[in-house]
Amino acid sequence: MADVRYFLGIDVGGTKLAAGVVDNDGRLLCAERQPTQAALGPEIVLERLMAVCHAAIASSGVQLSQIVAAGIGCPGLIDSVQGLVDLPGNLPGWDRVPLAARVREALQMPAFLENDANAAAVGEHRFGAGRGAADMLYLTLSTGIGGGIIIDNQLYRGSTGGGGEIGHMSLRYDGRPCVCGSIGCFEAYASGTALAARAREALPTHPDSALAMVRELTAQAVVEAVRAGDALAKRVWDETMIALAAGLASLIHIFNPSRIVLGGGLTNAGELLFEPVRRHVRTRAIRPLAEACEIVPAQLGDNGGVLGAAAVGMARSPV
Repeated sequence: MADVRYFLGIDVGGTKLAAGVVDNDGRLLCAERQPTQAALGPEIVLERLMAVCHAAIASSGVQLSQIVAAGIGCPGLIDSVQGLVDLPGNLPGWDRVPLAARVREALQMPAFLENDANAAAVGEHRFGAGRGAADMLYLTLSTGIGGGIIIDNQLYRGSTGGGGEIGHMSLRYDGRPCVCGSIGCFEAYASGTALAARAREALPTHPDSALAMVRELTAQAVVEAVRAGDALAKRVWDETMIALAAGLASLIHIFNPSRIVLGGGLTNAGELLFEPVRRHVRTRAIRPLAEACEIVPAQLGDNGGVLGAAAVGMARSPV
């Protein structure tokens, strides 16, 4: 029987902090969570993060000395070599924070840092829907669009660690403004935020839409209206699926992956999303490349952040 090794997965987000102990087969022994309280600043958040980590280790029944390494997933610009976090939009005051070093010092174990979307890609590749795919793309479709790229079973980071910013690939040179400051980005057309924004913009000319009665017009509200047969919701949804498929077709042409894994809240729509996206990709991508690529839902669910971070620790640990 192979030796069991344990890793700590740490998921840092603007709304929640999570940590869990994971074995080398991807079995999550436990997970602990706390609200981030990001407005309190990096020092307080780091104190809260260490408390979550200690609680997770205590709950796991595994001794601290048995844990090989910690992996950390965090938003923002990540220097994975030096372990620095810079300018995550939902963590104010985080200016080149040495997150890996702080975890290493507090827990007395090796600690490795990746962008959260990259960590999710590593987790899906190792434990989830990307298993067995040497060349894989992961996209999270939520408030924005994040991504991670696996080439020949290795995470691709780019020359400065910024590789995989799939959401800011340009779909239109004269398009919608994006939160990144550019225009026409993939995220500005195919994210949950973009879906809700375009439905909201169309409402003045469609006062009979059921969406006009919705108090908070979110992506989920649009999905529910589509299922109820609302014409405006369906039109905006169909446009969003075409935009999503156009972006995926471009990625297929560039990377020729064998699998694209889609996660994030928007994919909770299930086949309402996957069926039209697959269909439109087949009409937009070069046929042999489209046929070589599966488009599948992510498998790791709510624990994907912790499992992905743990997978980062496994992949980068020299042990």
